[in-house]
Formats: sequence, C-alpha cells, structure tokens
Amino acid sequence: MQASSETPQLKTAKNDTKHLAFTNSHLTFKQHHMSADYHTHTPLCLHAEGTPQQYIDAAIAAGLTEYGISDHAPVKKSDGTEPFDDWRMLTSQIPEYIQWIADAKAHAADKITVRCGLECDWLPGCENWTEHLRTLHPWDYLIGSVHYITTGSDSSDSSDTWDFDNPAWLGKWAESDVEEAWSLYWQAYTDMADSGLYDVLGHPDLIKKFGYKPEGDLTRYYEPAIDAIATAGTIIEINTAGLHKPCAEMYPDTAFLELARDAGIDLIISSDAHHPSEVARDRNTAIATAKAAGYTHTTLINQGKRSYAPL
Repeated sequence: MQASSETPQLKTAKNDTKHLAFTNSHLTFKQHHMSADYHTHTPLCLHAEGTPQQYIDAAIAAGLTEYGISDHAPVKKSDGTEPFDDWRMLTSQIPEYIQWIADAKAHAADKITVRCGLECDWLPGCENWTEHLRTLHPWDYLIGSVHYITTGSDSSDSSDTWDFDNPAWLGKWAESDVEEAWSLYWQAYTDMADSGLYDVLGHPDLIKKFGYKPEGDLTRYYEPAIDAIATAGTIIEINTAGLHKPCAEMYPDTAFLELARDAGIDLIISSDAHHPSEVARDRNTAIATAKAAGYTHTTLINQGKRSYAPL
C-alpha cells in the first residue's frame, strides 16, 4: 500500500502545530477524537489469552474507537509442513481465526469499529506465501515483522536460525555477537520494507528486547531502514509492549522515531496485546513520545486505505 507523497508528517514542519496538509483534498482527516489499537492477538497463537468479547470490552473501556486483530500468521517449513514453531496458528486454523474476528464484530455491534489483519513474519523466500495469505480474507492490513535471524558463517544451516525474541533462547544471547545480530536484524528489516508487501511494519527495534545493544550511535542501523520504509510508503508503529520487557523501552527508540518523522513516515500506536488487560496499555505515554518526536497525527486503516486523526 503506497502512502500519498504528501502525508501529514511531510506537510508539517517538526514541532509545528499548524497542519498544512488539511489543504490537500485527496487526504482524509478526522478532526474529532479517533483512537485505534491495531496490533493485538488471540489464543490461536498459543501465547495469548482471552475471548473476543473480553478484548472488545477492554477496547471500549480504554476509549478506543477502533480495535484491530492481527494474530501471528501461519508459516510453513521448507518442506511444506507445519507447525513452523510453537507460537502461531496453523494454516488449517484460518477459518477459526476468521470466526474469532466475526465474533468480535458481533459483540462490538455499533459500539466500536473492528478491523482485522495478520502479523506476518519476514523470512527468506516468504514473498509468495505472504501474497497468498493476503488473498485468504479481505484483511484491512498486514503487519510485517522480523522475529528470526540467521547467525553464523553458514546462512543455510537452519540450526543457526533462531527467533531472537523468544525467552526460550535467552541464553543464546550471551553467546552471540551483538553487532552481528543487530546487523542481520536491520538488514532483514530493510529488506522487508523494500518488499512492499506490508501495510505496517511492526516493533521496529525488537532486536533490543532483552537489553542487548551495540556500543555507539545506533542510527547507523536505523538510517537504511528509514530510507526503505519511506520509499515504500509503509506505516510504522510505536509498540508499547517493550516497556514491559527487559529493555524497558517502547519500540522503537526515540532516535528512530525522530528519523521516521523527519522522513514523513506514517505512524500508528499499538499495544501488541496478548491479554485483554493489555489493550491500549501505556497509550498516553506513547502519544506523548510521538508528539515529542514531532508527530501530530496517527493513521487509521480501512481496507488498506488511510485517514488521519490528531494525536
């Protein structure tokens, strides 16, 4: 999905509260309060809890006007079999997932708008599979995320491919070259942006989850990704889940967010909720962070089309 070349971010000077983009008739702006959380999960991913009704009730209680469901999409191994890992739905469960969404919409009625999508993993050779996933339902959006990197000298050795944010492999970090891991992660993130397959790119610096960071100025990792995201016209998210992980920081880092703002990249704010109590968690903190970086608007998504609402 390509953004307009004149997004709110590009048309407003940093820290300027006057929004010149309102003069562009091809953009849609909401001048009343609109608030969305598009990155949330379901029990089908095997590490989330709650019913559709509980998530909807939590979203309404949090004051959201839109609630989005975007669980971990199925992935097949190279031989076409599943499961790929133990933290996502199977392909055979897509109908159950669609029913979960339908149940959420039924409970929401006219009290809150429900959007739906998938969180898709960027993996080598995933392009055709991702395109197939998009055809399975009229999703409002796809979120692209990097959860796997391949370390070691032999990139074809699957034993070196690991989901670096999985607590099960925390000990591997102590044995890993942090510079190498970060370089591999950000190259994958840049490649994912270049693909143009996704509407939103998830938790941009997830690689910091367990607190492992290289020394020095980290913008050397961020800048190529920022260029790719801006060229593709993809949305990024502030993901508040990081505040509750060992890194104790939102994703992304403030420096990344400021670069994204200066590059005119659109933004959403997400909780990455895996429990109803986490829906819209720390939203006010994220809004303050976005404003401090120069953002004035957040993005709303409906069948891939964007509109903008004041933060």
